[in-house]
Amino acid sequence: MSLPPIQSNSSLQDSAPLKHKHLSKPHLSSPISSSLSMGSESDIERILFTESDIAKRVSDLATEISSDLRFSADAVVFVGVATGAFLFIADLVRRIHAPITVDFIRAESYGSGTESCGDVRISCDLKVDVTGKHVVLVEDIVDTGKTLSHLISYLEKKGVSSVSVCAFLDKPSRRKVEVKLVGSGKFYSGFECPDYFVVGYGMDYAELYRNLPYVGILKPEMYTK
Repeated sequence: MSLPPIQSNSSLQDSAPLKHKHLSKPHLSSPISSSLSMGSESDIERILFTESDIAKRVSDLATEISSDLRFSADAVVFVGVATGAFLFIADLVRRIHAPITVDFIRAESYGSGTESCGDVRISCDLKVDVTGKHVVLVEDIVDTGKTLSHLISYLEKKGVSSVSVCAFLDKPSRRKVEVKLVGSGKFYSGFECPDYFVVGYGMDYAELYRNLPYVGILKPEMYTK
């Protein structure tokens, strides 16, 4: 992988000694190339859900949720779980035909790069007051259910009237905790996901791959090195 130029080609031609000095530092290429060795599409084993698959499913979910919200007597707040759900909630709320507010919450659990140990803490709280409101909690992926259950319990303590969940991906085969909704809440699911480690469309490994427009299976060698 070539290094980004320090100056324009014309400047290099006008200053041969500076050009020679720049090229005589091969040690610079090592940290740069290593930092860019991950995060590319070549790390994807195969695509699981394409960009068009996602667009259609998000549109269908928004139509279903919009229809259900017509019967809600309470104000509605869409709460995205950062950071993984940021693309999903952005696409979803643009298609919701109802008065809503939007906020984000961040929950962190500690474990290895691909496994959560289940110890959850809220590291960034809501700004919007959700007391007496219907919350639609928007998740990127639900697997064990531990983080989601913690978030629902946390919102319930804040005095919400009800909690629905809209999960982009659902892994019911990995569920360890029963997800109990609040009030008249419903569970909406985008896709049922097989038990692979997936990235893209907001989801990451080591904060990489979030910008991929599709969901792909990450090659095991990328996270087992």
